[in-house]
Amino acid sequence: MRNAIFQFGQQLPEYEVPVLNERAVRASAGLLFFFAIVSFMNAWLIGNFQPTRVFVMVFLLDFTIRIFINPLYAPSLIIGQWLVRKQQAEYVGAPQKRFAWAIGFVLALAMLYLVVLNHVVGPINLMVCAICLLLLFFETAFGICIGCQVYTLFNKEKAQLCPGGMCQVPRGERSTTSPAQWLIVLLFAGLVGLIVQWVYSTGLQQRSPALQPAIASPAAAIDPAELERCKVPEFAKAMGHEEKWKLHNNCK
Repeated sequence: MRNAIFQFGQQLPEYEVPVLNERAVRASAGLLFFFAIVSFMNAWLIGNFQPTRVFVMVFLLDFTIRIFINPLYAPSLIIGQWLVRKQQAEYVGAPQKRFAWAIGFVLALAMLYLVVLNHVVGPINLMVCAICLLLLFFETAFGICIGCQVYTLFNKEKAQLCPGGMCQVPRGERSTTSPAQWLIVLLFAGLVGLIVQWVYSTGLQQRSPALQPAIASPAAAIDPAELERCKVPEFAKAMGHEEKWKLHNNCK
């Protein structure tokens, strides 16, 4: 079936609404999640925000193509479609996906303004990044589109053709988890806690003297302007984020 250039979803005769291949969508979400977590960890651990700025612009461009032109021409979806080309397509409704991607688009715009254009460092960036990572992770790991579920709450026309038939399967026919299975999970979590406690209690308490940093020589006079710039704000202190804030702002 031929599709127009400016179109959201494929029009297939056997479906009442435009559809998208869920397997390709999940593959593209996995690709984006990988690069998102890499850029996020670069910023969080070593204070390098350059990968984040690059990723935000690429993400925004990809979602602009998805929403305003055609998902078939979005680079991440093209690669995702190629990766799952040998798998049978699983079609899901396009309207709820557009709503979900619009949420991602708005978050990307916020990050463009904060991180790319204004170089803002603060808790708002962390919150926006965490939301993006959460949405991408649930999409790729569990096939759960959180934005699609929000769509059903605010739209009179309920979503159709949800992943895994979630919209169509009656509640009584869905798979359930027994109390015994949940007990196993709780016991496993307790075992993990004991392992963590044992590892930390038997680990090295101090670094070898040979690895201790050398005593620094008397520091040169500190520039008052630099001292003021590197004054840790109250929100960072409240978060226990003082050292990370200094790292992110190149302060010693």
